[in-house]
Amino acid sequence: MRSDHLPFPMPERPHSLVQEWKNLTFMHWEVDPMKLAKYIPDGLEIDLFEGRAFIGTIPFTMANVRPRLLFPIPGISTFPEINIRTYVRRGGRGGVLFLTLEAQSLITCSYAPKAYGLPYRYSLASVQSRNGLYQWNTSRKDGSHELVGRCEWNEQDESAAKGTLEEFLFERYCLYTFHRGNLCIAYTHHEPWKFGLGDVKLESNSLTEEFDLGIDDVLTPDLVHVSEGVYVRTWSAEVVR
Repeated sequence: MRSDHLPFPMPERPHSLVQEWKNLTFMHWEVDPMKLAKYIPDGLEIDLFEGRAFIGTIPFTMANVRPRLLFPIPGISTFPEINIRTYVRRGGRGGVLFLTLEAQSLITCSYAPKAYGLPYRYSLASVQSRNGLYQWNTSRKDGSHELVGRCEWNEQDESAAKGTLEEFLFERYCLYTFHRGNLCIAYTHHEPWKFGLGDVKLESNSLTEEFDLGIDDVLTPDLVHVSEGVYVRTWSAEVVR
């Protein structure tokens, strides 16, 4: 896997997991940085693009998740996921901070919070793909916090040019989390993203609305991109302070 595009080196120790992120719809909204600030742990700052803060709501399929050197397990290693993320920075390393990760995987929702401090919640979800269309829905078991919609697209062969908003949103190779009283970082390694534009029709989005970030219309994203996905190596989290 190539590394010349990475903004910083990956850890020298072996990666812990491999996985595929497939059939992704990236919906982004510009948000009020003052309202976003309450979700940002101490030690991180909101990463801004030309003074603007963003969150992304991203339905996709997490596929073939498994420890390094092991094989995926049918019925367990692949599941739908919808996450909401924002963009943060510590020193010279820009990364991702998740506000929530909704997944139909009891194992992931049990393991990831304990091992990484990631805010996984179990949800009933589906992500379907057919040529030119992604369709998805999720809701928590009590019927709350829904995301229901579809995205039509034509091509997915663009790559992010240097200095563009797409580079800011896509080319992220670490995540931050607050775990057991410590700010932690976990690295992710994959090829540069290939993506295209999408046309979203949202029926319900109380999932994004929950965070009250000053979005005028949670059914109309400011930006929509799609990607067939990437093959990913991830490292266990390490304490940064």
